[in-house]
Amino acid sequence: MLSRKKEIIFGTVIYFVTMFTLLTAVYRFLGNWNIIEVNFFIAGALVLLVAIGWGYVLSALIFAPKKQMEDTLTSLTNDIIHELNIPLSTIKANTAMLKKTMDDEKSLKRIKRIEDASVRLKKLYDELVYSIHKEMHTIEKERFALQSLIEERIEVFKDQKRNPFELSLEQYEIEVDKIGFEQMFDNIVSNAMKYSSRDAPIKVTLDNHILSVEDQGVGMGTTELLRVHERYYQADDRKDGEGIGLALVKAYCDEEGIEIHFKSEKGVGTTVSLNMSKVHAV
Repeated sequence: MLSRKKEIIFGTVIYFVTMFTLLTAVYRFLGNWNIIEVNFFIAGALVLLVAIGWGYVLSALIFAPKKQMEDTLTSLTNDIIHELNIPLSTIKANTAMLKKTMDDEKSLKRIKRIEDASVRLKKLYDELVYSIHKEMHTIEKERFALQSLIEERIEVFKDQKRNPFELSLEQYEIEVDKIGFEQMFDNIVSNAMKYSSRDAPIKVTLDNHILSVEDQGVGMGTTELLRVHERYYQADDRKDGEGIGLALVKAYCDEEGIEIHFKSEKGVGTTVSLNMSKVHAV
């Protein structure tokens, strides 16, 4: 679906092309009859008035109902997002209270599973809010220290008590859609964790414009590498997920001008490299 801005631009182009065609036709018609140029301008003005009136009618018939539908959809979406946030907050608050009153190990593990699921649901909620906001508004780019953001995100992953992380980060500033970058980076790290054993280290390096995430997981063969950006494709169907993570990563990188490269080998691991030179804030 075209955005509102693109629709206006497209409609304006079509309008002026139509006007140019009509005026050219009128000019040639009058020229064939050897009618003076003054009459051409009079005829042209009449054509212009007719075109304006016809454009107004088309706008009223086509764009007005669509605008009303978009406004209704926006309102409904905002209501749904608000309602989704309420049970998420309730789950978080009540699991925290239950943990304080329990000392049974089995019960605490069950509570932990609920907490982990709610964290995952909250992440999906945040992604939904961001995606909707991105469709409705222009996302402002932010300038920030990349190494600080990476360290913050890795701390979140460390809370999962899973893979150890090895960081080697230089001072580096970029200017991009920050929320989108966080989601993109989280998807890459989540994939590295998902396809690695629990004790396998994950290396995150930022050096000479290149940000790389390297794992020692199952790796991919040539065929899998060729399809890794396809939406809904999963190299291992036994793993959780919908197979859209790396498709979203690729879409974000293309939008921001970040070059992404995959290097992988079966049984050895995968390295995802991002060339940040085009978004480097000098």
